Amino acid sequence: MSAVKYDIRYKPAFAAIFITLDPGDTIIAEAGAMTSMDGRLSIKTKFSGGFFPALLRKFLGGESLFVNFFENKTSQPLNITLTQSIIGDIECLELTGNEMCFQPGAYIASSPKVKLGVRWAGFASWFTGEGLFKLKVSGHGTVFFGAYGGLSEQNIDGEFIVDNSHLVAYSSNIKMSVGLSGGLISSVTSGEGLVNRLKGNGVIYLQSRSIAGLVRFLRPKVR
Repeated sequence: MSAVKYDIRYKPAFAAIFITLDPGDTIIAEAGAMTSMDGRLSIKTKFSGGFFPALLRKFLGGESLFVNFFENKTSQPLNITLTQSIIGDIECLELTGNEMCFQPGAYIASSPKVKLGVRWAGFASWFTGEGLFKLKVSGHGTVFFGAYGGLSEQNIDGEFIVDNSHLVAYSSNIKMSVGLSGGLISSVTSGEGLVNRLKGNGVIYLQSRSIAGLVRFLRPKVR
């Protein structure tokens, strides 16, 4: 497959991916990600990587059980548009043999040579409400992922602190732990409480808004 031809429009609040598939090209997308496509594109729904890997992605990685394969079997370029269910930004990663971990729900689509799996994230991740496992992408190719709010890229070297629910993706070699934002009293009175402490050398992606924060804001107003 040739390099994915795409254009991400309507950033950062209502981002959508406009992809052109050349003859013979395929794009793999999370179930429900397609918003429109050329009627001549072929679509197949499959378990992601097989039955058991798909089960792991569903019940441990927080992703859909199925993925859709969109293939151009014609002799002309065809178009497809993909997006995510939440309001926010979308970014693209080019993998060159490296691995990235995604929070549940961040993955949107990828090229065929990208491998999807799950990775143990540890009890620290579960304790902050982020789950015991993360979706892991590896191999070579293009990956699209999204977030609630705007997305920012940050290179870290050493320790970096991120508030809960703002971490979207990170290099697989980065270690995560949980700790207080400061001393016991200041952590409670500041409203920050527990935070993610990341250690290592690599790249992380952060979202500017928190769905958990939105839920806390709305809960007392809808009773």
